[in-house]
Amino acid sequence: MEIKSTMRETVAWRYINRDVVPFAAMIAVECVTVGSTTLYKAAASRGLSFYVFVFYSYVVSTLVLLPLSLIFGRSTRLPSAKSPVFFKIFLLAVLGFMSMIAGCKGVEYSSPTLASAISTLTPAFTFTLAIVFRMERVRLTSSASQAKIIGTVVSMSGALVVVLYKGPKLLAPSHYHNLTLSQSSWILGGILLAAQYLLISVWLIIQTRIMEVYSQEITVVFLYSLCGTLISAPVCMFAEKDLTSFLLKPDVSLVSIMYTGALVSSLGTVIHTWGLHLKGPVYISLFKPLSIVIAVGMSAIFLGDSLHLGSVIGSVVLSLGFYTVVWGKAREDASKPVTGSEINSPLLLAHTVEYEEA
Repeated sequence: MEIKSTMRETVAWRYINRDVVPFAAMIAVECVTVGSTTLYKAAASRGLSFYVFVFYSYVVSTLVLLPLSLIFGRSTRLPSAKSPVFFKIFLLAVLGFMSMIAGCKGVEYSSPTLASAISTLTPAFTFTLAIVFRMERVRLTSSASQAKIIGTVVSMSGALVVVLYKGPKLLAPSHYHNLTLSQSSWILGGILLAAQYLLISVWLIIQTRIMEVYSQEITVVFLYSLCGTLISAPVCMFAEKDLTSFLLKPDVSLVSIMYTGALVSSLGTVIHTWGLHLKGPVYISLFKPLSIVIAVGMSAIFLGDSLHLGSVIGSVVLSLGFYTVVWGKAREDASKPVTGSEINSPLLLAHTVEYEEA
């Protein structure tokens, strides 16, 4: 009887580590990211330059991760500047910086609505690249693979419904913004945004490869932020003609930079990296469209924007897609043996110690 109870506890803990914690962590990261976007929009409307925002976000992220890397990575040897791992981390920094630039210009030429719609391409890009690099197993006769494919399509469809179909209003807006753009600018913006999410998909694939040979999440993200700082410093200072804009004041601009650097660029990226190590790039990319639903809800509650029937329907469809994919991943993971990588992360270390002591 005692053996059966212990086995049930082991299975339950394995389920929590592999499914519940990653799912909750990814949703939390998306919520924090949407909050960052909201703060940045408020700061930008008050004159914050995008180049200033990007540079200082990297700086804050590096400063936050420096002590964490010293604490959790002190027993780990850092990769040398000539090693393949360091080269891949530097490549990550280049891709991350380029994706941010492309996204900014894409929104400038088009609109945030188009950016949200094109973000639904991330799972498709990532899933395709993962198959090409043999990081995802696709067996059409397997129920797990069928669930992942169907869930991917359903989640993307739900996200598109949220953006493209409005329907009748359920909550009246407190304000209305009218935006008119030329067709050429709209197309150029769409191309830049598609390039941004393609770069993000490549970023996820390379980051997963790094974690296969150097599974130190905090150290990797610290080096990534440090390289991003070194890359963005000359580029942003050259692109921003008014260097006095780098002198920050204690207002919403400073709050936006601190929030993004400390929570999104540093801790959020660490959680994403840990998730890539545990679940793979496709699972992480599927949470990108969720930001649309979160943004719709936050806009309706905090900004007074209108809530349409299409947003509710799309949210339900998107939730069904997520449930299907998570079920498929859980079914696939159930056939895998438990590996040490699942408990080596600092994010789960404390829980693991408690379980072992019990």
